[in-house]
Amino acid sequence: MASTSTEFSAGSLFDWRNSGNRSITELGAVGEGGSSSEPSETLSDIAYQGAYGPWKVEPSDIQEVILYRTGLVTAATSFVIASSTALFRDPGTLHDLISRNLDLFYALGGCGLGLSLYLIHIYVKEIKQALQALWLVGALGSVATYALLAQPSGTSLVEYVVENPAAVWFVGPLFAALTGLVFKEGLCYGKLEAGVLTFVIPTLLLGHLSGLMDDGTKSTILGVWMVLFVVFAGRKFTQPIKDDIGDKSVFIFNALPDSEKAVLLQKLEEQNYFQNRN
Repeated sequence: MASTSTEFSAGSLFDWRNSGNRSITELGAVGEGGSSSEPSETLSDIAYQGAYGPWKVEPSDIQEVILYRTGLVTAATSFVIASSTALFRDPGTLHDLISRNLDLFYALGGCGLGLSLYLIHIYVKEIKQALQALWLVGALGSVATYALLAQPSGTSLVEYVVENPAAVWFVGPLFAALTGLVFKEGLCYGKLEAGVLTFVIPTLLLGHLSGLMDDGTKSTILGVWMVLFVVFAGRKFTQPIKDDIGDKSVFIFNALPDSEKAVLLQKLEEQNYFQNRN
Protein backbone atom coordinates (compact mmCIF):
# COMPACT_ATOMS: atom_id res chain seq x y z
CA MET A 1 0.00 0.00 0.00
CA ALA A 2 1.15 3.47 -0.60
CA SER A 3 1.61 6.34 1.81
CA THR A 4 -0.96 9.07 1.38
CA SER A 5 -1.18 12.81 1.69
CA THR A 6 -2.18 14.24 5.07
CA GLU A 7 -3.23 17.68 3.93
CA PHE A 8 -6.64 17.33 5.57
CA SER A 9 -7.61 18.81 8.89
CA ALA A 10 -10.31 17.74 11.30
CA GLY A 11 -12.53 20.47 9.95
CA SER A 12 -12.02 19.53 6.32
CA LEU A 13 -12.80 15.87 6.96
CA PHE A 14 -16.00 16.80 8.74
CA ASP A 15 -17.00 19.47 6.22
CA TRP A 16 -16.36 17.13 3.30
CA ARG A 17 -18.53 14.54 4.96
CA ASN A 18 -21.46 16.93 5.01
CA SER A 19 -20.95 18.91 1.81
CA GLY A 20 -21.44 18.41 -1.90
CA ASN A 21 -24.40 17.89 -4.16
CA ARG A 22 -24.05 14.11 -4.18
CA SER A 23 -24.50 12.02 -1.06
CA ILE A 24 -21.79 9.74 0.27
CA THR A 25 -24.05 6.77 -0.39
CA GLU A 26 -24.29 7.69 -4.06
CA LEU A 27 -20.58 8.29 -4.37
CA GLY A 28 -19.59 5.16 -2.48
CA ALA A 29 -21.80 3.02 -4.68
CA VAL A 30 -19.58 3.73 -7.67
CA GLY A 31 -16.63 1.33 -7.50
CA GLU A 32 -13.56 1.07 -9.62
CA GLY A 33 -14.68 -0.18 -12.97
CA GLY A 34 -18.31 0.19 -11.92
CA SER A 35 -21.02 2.04 -13.80
CA SER A 36 -22.32 5.49 -12.97
CA SER A 37 -24.96 7.89 -14.16
CA GLU A 38 -22.05 10.19 -14.98
CA PRO A 39 -19.84 8.35 -17.50
CA SER A 40 -17.11 10.98 -17.22
CA GLU A 41 -16.51 10.21 -13.54
CA THR A 42 -12.95 9.10 -12.87
CA LEU A 43 -11.33 7.31 -9.95
CA SER A 44 -10.41 10.62 -8.32
CA ASP A 45 -14.08 11.70 -8.45
CA ILE A 46 -15.23 8.78 -6.30
CA ALA A 47 -15.53 9.24 -2.54
CA TYR A 48 -15.19 6.22 -0.27
CA GLN A 49 -16.67 6.22 3.21
CA GLY A 50 -14.02 5.77 5.88
CA ALA A 51 -14.10 5.44 9.65
CA TYR A 52 -13.47 9.17 10.09
CA GLY A 53 -15.16 10.51 6.98
CA PRO A 54 -15.06 10.17 3.20
CA TRP A 55 -11.82 10.13 1.27
CA LYS A 56 -10.75 10.15 -2.35
CA VAL A 57 -8.01 8.51 -4.37
CA GLU A 58 -5.55 11.20 -5.41
CA PRO A 59 -3.11 10.93 -8.35
CA SER A 60 -0.25 10.68 -5.84
CA ASP A 61 -1.98 7.69 -4.23
CA ILE A 62 -2.17 5.91 -7.58
CA GLN A 63 1.49 6.59 -8.28
CA GLU A 64 2.57 5.25 -4.89
CA VAL A 65 0.43 2.12 -5.19
CA ILE A 66 2.00 1.39 -8.57
CA LEU A 67 5.46 1.88 -7.04
CA TYR A 68 4.53 -0.43 -4.16
CA ARG A 69 3.46 -3.14 -6.56
CA THR A 70 6.47 -2.55 -8.81
CA GLY A 71 8.73 -3.11 -5.81
CA LEU A 72 7.08 -6.48 -5.22
CA VAL A 73 7.45 -7.45 -8.87
CA THR A 74 11.12 -6.45 -8.77
CA ALA A 75 11.69 -8.55 -5.66
CA ALA A 76 9.85 -11.56 -7.09
CA THR A 77 11.53 -11.39 -10.50
CA SER A 78 15.01 -11.03 -9.04
CA PHE A 79 14.42 -13.88 -6.60
CA VAL A 80 13.11 -16.25 -9.28
CA ILE A 81 15.94 -15.49 -11.70
CA ALA A 82 18.62 -16.00 -9.05
CA SER A 83 16.96 -19.11 -7.60
CA SER A 84 16.63 -20.72 -11.02
CA THR A 85 20.35 -21.54 -10.91
CA ALA A 86 19.71 -23.85 -7.95
CA LEU A 87 16.97 -25.79 -9.73
CA PHE A 88 18.36 -25.84 -13.26
CA ARG A 89 22.03 -26.72 -13.04
CA ASP A 90 22.68 -27.51 -16.70
CA PRO A 91 25.62 -25.36 -17.80
CA GLY A 92 24.90 -22.81 -20.47
CA THR A 93 25.43 -19.19 -21.39
CA LEU A 94 22.30 -17.96 -19.59
CA HIS A 95 22.98 -20.08 -16.50
CA ASP A 96 26.57 -18.83 -16.33
CA LEU A 97 25.47 -15.22 -16.80
CA ILE A 98 22.99 -15.45 -13.93
CA SER A 99 25.48 -17.28 -11.71
CA ARG A 100 28.04 -14.52 -12.17
CA ASN A 101 25.50 -11.88 -11.13
CA LEU A 102 23.71 -13.52 -8.21
CA ASP A 103 24.57 -10.68 -5.85
CA LEU A 104 23.22 -8.14 -8.33
CA PHE A 105 19.86 -9.91 -8.41
CA TYR A 106 19.95 -10.18 -4.61
CA ALA A 107 20.55 -6.43 -4.33
CA LEU A 108 17.80 -5.59 -6.82
CA GLY A 109 15.34 -7.82 -5.00
CA GLY A 110 16.30 -6.35 -1.64
CA CYS A 111 15.83 -2.81 -2.94
CA GLY A 112 12.46 -3.70 -4.44
CA LEU A 113 11.34 -5.13 -1.11
CA GLY A 114 12.63 -2.06 0.70
CA LEU A 115 10.63 0.22 -1.60
CA SER A 116 7.45 -1.76 -0.95
CA LEU A 117 8.02 -1.71 2.81
CA TYR A 118 8.51 2.05 2.67
CA LEU A 119 5.20 2.53 0.86
CA ILE A 120 3.11 -0.20 2.51
CA HIS A 121 -0.03 0.84 4.35
CA ILE A 122 -0.45 -0.69 7.80
CA TYR A 123 -2.79 0.93 10.29
CA VAL A 124 -0.56 0.14 13.28
CA LYS A 125 2.52 2.28 12.70
CA GLU A 126 4.68 0.23 15.06
CA ILE A 127 4.18 -2.91 12.96
CA LYS A 128 5.25 -1.10 9.81
CA GLN A 129 8.31 0.27 11.58
CA ALA A 130 9.18 -3.21 12.87
CA LEU A 131 9.10 -4.63 9.33
CA GLN A 132 11.24 -1.76 8.08
CA ALA A 133 13.69 -2.32 10.94
CA LEU A 134 13.95 -6.02 10.05
CA TRP A 135 14.65 -5.08 6.44
CA LEU A 136 17.36 -2.63 7.51
CA VAL A 137 19.03 -5.16 9.82
CA GLY A 138 18.92 -7.78 7.06
CA ALA A 139 20.31 -5.35 4.49
CA LEU A 140 23.17 -4.33 6.77
CA GLY A 141 23.79 -7.97 7.64
CA SER A 142 23.93 -8.83 3.95
CA VAL A 143 26.46 -6.08 3.23
CA ALA A 144 28.60 -7.11 6.20
CA THR A 145 28.48 -10.79 5.24
CA TYR A 146 29.48 -9.96 1.68
CA ALA A 147 32.33 -7.65 2.66
CA LEU A 148 33.74 -9.59 5.60
CA LEU A 149 33.03 -13.22 4.74
CA ALA A 150 31.96 -13.88 1.15
CA GLN A 151 34.35 -11.62 -0.74
CA PRO A 152 37.49 -12.71 1.18
CA SER A 153 36.59 -16.33 0.42
CA GLY A 154 36.15 -15.57 -3.28
CA THR A 155 32.43 -16.36 -3.49
CA SER A 156 29.26 -14.38 -3.97
CA LEU A 157 27.02 -13.55 -1.02
CA VAL A 158 24.32 -15.93 -2.24
CA GLU A 159 26.78 -18.80 -2.69
CA TYR A 160 28.29 -18.13 0.72
CA VAL A 161 24.90 -18.33 2.45
CA VAL A 162 24.12 -21.55 0.59
CA GLU A 163 27.43 -23.11 1.60
CA ASN A 164 27.43 -21.71 5.15
CA PRO A 165 23.97 -22.10 6.75
CA ALA A 166 24.98 -20.06 9.82
CA ALA A 167 25.04 -16.98 7.57
CA VAL A 168 21.23 -17.09 7.61
CA TRP A 169 21.48 -15.32 10.97
CA PHE A 170 22.85 -12.26 9.15
CA VAL A 171 20.57 -12.15 6.10
CA GLY A 172 17.51 -13.72 7.71
CA PRO A 173 15.91 -10.51 9.04
CA LEU A 174 15.43 -9.30 5.47
CA PHE A 175 13.41 -12.42 4.68
CA ALA A 176 11.57 -12.05 7.98
CA ALA A 177 10.43 -8.64 6.72
CA LEU A 178 9.22 -10.28 3.50
CA THR A 179 7.36 -12.87 5.56
CA GLY A 180 5.64 -10.10 7.50
CA LEU A 181 4.61 -8.38 4.28
CA VAL A 182 3.06 -11.49 2.72
CA PHE A 183 1.36 -12.32 6.03
CA LYS A 184 -0.25 -8.89 6.03
CA GLU A 185 -1.37 -9.32 2.41
CA GLY A 186 -2.81 -12.74 3.12
CA LEU A 187 -4.60 -11.53 6.24
CA CYS A 188 -6.05 -8.38 4.67
CA TYR A 189 -7.07 -9.75 1.28
CA GLY A 190 -7.43 -13.49 1.85
CA LYS A 191 -4.77 -14.32 -0.74
CA LEU A 192 -4.01 -18.03 -0.55
CA GLU A 193 -0.57 -17.73 -2.14
CA ALA A 194 0.42 -15.07 0.40
CA GLY A 195 -0.81 -17.22 3.28
CA VAL A 196 1.19 -20.22 2.08
CA LEU A 197 4.29 -18.08 1.57
CA THR A 198 4.05 -17.05 5.22
CA PHE A 199 4.98 -20.63 6.11
CA VAL A 200 7.16 -21.53 3.12
CA ILE A 201 9.72 -18.75 3.61
CA PRO A 202 10.63 -19.43 7.27
CA THR A 203 10.42 -23.20 6.73
CA LEU A 204 13.11 -23.13 4.05
CA LEU A 205 15.36 -20.70 5.92
CA LEU A 206 15.09 -22.55 9.23
CA GLY A 207 15.54 -25.89 7.49
CA HIS A 208 18.74 -24.64 5.88
CA LEU A 209 19.98 -23.02 9.09
CA SER A 210 19.37 -26.08 11.24
CA GLY A 211 20.75 -28.57 8.73
CA LEU A 212 17.69 -30.78 9.25
CA MET A 213 16.56 -30.50 5.63
CA ASP A 214 18.22 -32.37 2.76
CA ASP A 215 18.98 -30.72 -0.57
CA GLY A 216 16.08 -32.40 -2.36
CA THR A 217 13.55 -31.09 0.14
CA LYS A 218 15.07 -27.63 0.04
CA SER A 219 14.89 -27.59 -3.76
CA THR A 220 11.23 -28.59 -3.68
CA ILE A 221 10.32 -25.88 -1.17
CA LEU A 222 12.37 -23.35 -3.12
CA GLY A 223 10.42 -24.22 -6.26
CA VAL A 224 7.12 -23.72 -4.42
CA TRP A 225 8.40 -20.37 -3.12
CA MET A 226 9.32 -19.26 -6.65
CA VAL A 227 5.92 -20.13 -8.11
CA LEU A 228 3.92 -18.59 -5.28
CA PHE A 229 6.02 -15.42 -5.26
CA VAL A 230 5.36 -14.86 -8.96
CA VAL A 231 1.63 -15.49 -8.52
CA PHE A 232 1.51 -13.19 -5.50
CA ALA A 233 3.31 -10.29 -7.20
CA GLY A 234 1.38 -10.68 -10.45
CA ARG A 235 -2.02 -10.79 -8.77
CA LYS A 236 -1.35 -7.49 -7.02
CA PHE A 237 -2.06 -5.77 -10.33
CA THR A 238 -5.53 -7.33 -10.47
CA GLN A 239 -6.61 -5.55 -7.27
CA PRO A 240 -8.39 -2.19 -7.25
CA ILE A 241 -6.09 0.70 -6.40
CA LYS A 242 -8.15 1.58 -3.34
CA ASP A 243 -7.43 -1.81 -1.75
CA ASP A 244 -3.74 -1.02 -1.37
CA ILE A 245 -4.57 2.40 0.05
CA GLY A 246 -6.84 1.03 2.75
CA ASP A 247 -9.05 3.39 4.75
CA LYS A 248 -7.27 6.65 4.00
CA SER A 249 -9.30 8.50 6.62
CA VAL A 250 -7.56 6.46 9.34
CA PHE A 251 -4.11 7.56 8.18
CA ILE A 252 -5.25 11.16 7.85
CA PHE A 253 -6.75 11.03 11.34
CA ASN A 254 -3.60 9.51 12.85
CA ALA A 255 -1.52 12.31 11.33
CA LEU A 256 -3.63 15.04 12.96
CA PRO A 257 -2.52 16.83 16.14
CA ASP A 258 -4.25 15.59 19.28
CA SER A 259 -6.29 18.78 19.53
CA GLU A 260 -7.72 18.33 16.03
CA LYS A 261 -8.38 14.65 16.69
CA ALA A 262 -10.48 15.62 19.70
CA VAL A 263 -12.44 18.18 17.66
CA LEU A 264 -13.14 15.68 14.89
CA LEU A 265 -14.21 12.93 17.29
CA GLN A 266 -16.55 15.32 19.06
CA LYS A 267 -18.14 16.39 15.77
CA LEU A 268 -18.54 12.77 14.68
CA GLU A 269 -20.20 11.92 17.98
CA GLU A 270 -22.58 14.86 17.59
CA GLN A 271 -23.41 13.82 14.05
CA ASN A 272 -24.08 10.22 15.10
CA TYR A 273 -26.25 11.45 17.96
CA PHE A 274 -28.47 13.53 15.67
CA GLN A 275 -28.62 10.75 13.08
CA ASN A 276 -29.75 8.26 15.72
CA ARG A 277 -32.43 10.68 16.96
CA ASN A 278 -33.78 11.00 13.45
